[in-house]
Amino acid sequence: MDKIRDTASSHERIFFVEVMGRDAGFLAQNSAIAAGAEAAIIPEDSTGADQLEHFIGQGIRKSKSSSIVIVSESPKCGALYYAERVRKEYPEYDVRVSILGHLQRGGSPSAGDRILASRLGCGAIQAFLEGQRNIMIGIKNDEVVYVPFTNAIKSDKIVKKELIDDLAVLST
Repeated sequence: MDKIRDTASSHERIFFVEVMGRDAGFLAQNSAIAAGAEAAIIPEDSTGADQLEHFIGQGIRKSKSSSIVIVSESPKCGALYYAERVRKEYPEYDVRVSILGHLQRGGSPSAGDRILASRLGCGAIQAFLEGQRNIMIGIKNDEVVYVPFTNAIKSDKIVKKELIDDLAVLST
C-alpha cells in the first residue's frame, strides 16, 4: 500500500484497491485504516446510500491531490466497477485500479505474528493431548481458548461502526 500511495501522490490519482473478503468487510476496513486510505467500500456499510457518491460528495480529494479507496472484492461492484463509475461520472479525476486480492496474505511475519503462531501451536498440541477434537484454537483476552467449530463458523465477523467512523475522521 505504501508503494500505491507513492504512485497515487506523485501522479495525483485516485486508486481503487480491491482486497479479499467478499463477505468480510472488516478486512477492507482494517486495511484502509492501516494504509491511511481515504475510504473503504464494504458490504456491511449498508446505509442504503451510494458509498461512492458519499465519498466524492464529502470531498474525498478536498485537501489532498490523491486518494486511496479500499474496496471489498465483489462480483458485482468491486474496484473495477467503482473506477469505471468515476471515469464516467467524474472525468476530471485520473483513476487507477489495483487488485491485491489474496496477495495481501503474504509478507514477512512480525515478532508478534511469530509469538501468536507459537502460542496457538502450543494450544493445539495441548488440545490434542487432552483428546479434544473439532475445535478452533484462538486467543481471547490474551488467553488461549478452545472454540468448537460449530461456534467458530456460525456467524460472520461484525464490522464495528466505530471503525467506519474512525476511518472517516482519519481520512480528513
